[in-house]
Amino acid sequence: MYYEHVLVAVDLTEECDPVVKRALALCDGRDTKLSLVHIVEPMAMAFGGDVPMDLSQLQQQQFDQAKERLDRLIVKYPALKKENSHLTYGQPRQEIHHLAKEQGCDLIVVGSHGRHGLALLLGSTANDVLHGAPCDVLAVHLIKRT
Repeated sequence: MYYEHVLVAVDLTEECDPVVKRALALCDGRDTKLSLVHIVEPMAMAFGGDVPMDLSQLQQQQFDQAKERLDRLIVKYPALKKENSHLTYGQPRQEIHHLAKEQGCDLIVVGSHGRHGLALLLGSTANDVLHGAPCDVLAVHLIKRT
């Protein structure tokens, strides 16, 4: 068995390279569609929703920067196609699950830091995506560089 449509969720940092490389390796030599997604979280979520100022300009700058980084990632890995890349606002778990369902993906690939202690209790995007996912999830272990 192999996967027909893989959705790669990236944070657009340098740490996303191993995640993209693992997804590309899974698809190598197969007729597998590869989609890429980055979710820009609304700034109000980071501040608990009660923000006494208009964050729309900052939010737009954040979105524009994410678009530039996504475009650079696509150039870096020619197997990734711009028409299969997605950039959206929202809560990562919900948006990734929604896109995976909408696109008919049978695998989601995410990066995981393998957190311990308090960070483990609080969860991570990889952990969030795993729970309630509409398909298989591969968490690529990211090793922290020192």
